[in-house]
Amino acid sequence: MVLLYVHVIWTVRGREALLSKPVRRVMLAHLQKEGEEKGLKVLAAGGADDHIHCLLQLMPSQNLAQVNRSIRVLTADWLNEAKLLATEFAWEEEYFAYSVSPSGVRQVVDFIGKQEEYHLTKSLDHELDRFKESIS
Repeated sequence: MVLLYVHVIWTVRGREALLSKPVRRVMLAHLQKEGEEKGLKVLAAGGADDHIHCLLQLMPSQNLAQVNRSIRVLTADWLNEAKLLATEFAWEEEYFAYSVSPSGVRQVVDFIGKQEEYHLTKSLDHELDRFKESIS
C-alpha cells in the first residue's frame, strides 16, 4: 500500500494570536475526530497562538488541495459556530506543505508535539524561513 505523508502549516488570518492553548486543544481534538469521520488521517497536530501544524497521511487518491480545504473549512466553521472566539475566525489563504519520507514521520510527530515549547524562543517567521531553507 502506498501512503503519502505531508506536513502542513496553516496560519491564522492576519497572523492574529487567536488560538490560545485551550481553544487550540479543543479545536485540534475536534479536527482529529471529525477528520477521521471524513477520511482524513491526521497523525499529529499542534501549534501556537497564530498557526497550527498537522502531519497528514494521504492515500494516493486523495488530493492535498482538497484535503487542505476540508480541514480549513472544518476548523474555521466549527470555531465560528462554537463561538469560542470574540471575533470571526479565518485562515490565511496561503499554506505551507512539505512531503515527509516514511523514515521521517517520527521526527515530524515529535517536532509538532513540541510546538508550544519551540515558540517560546522562536517566531513563526523564523520557523517558516527554516522550512524554506531546507527545501532550497
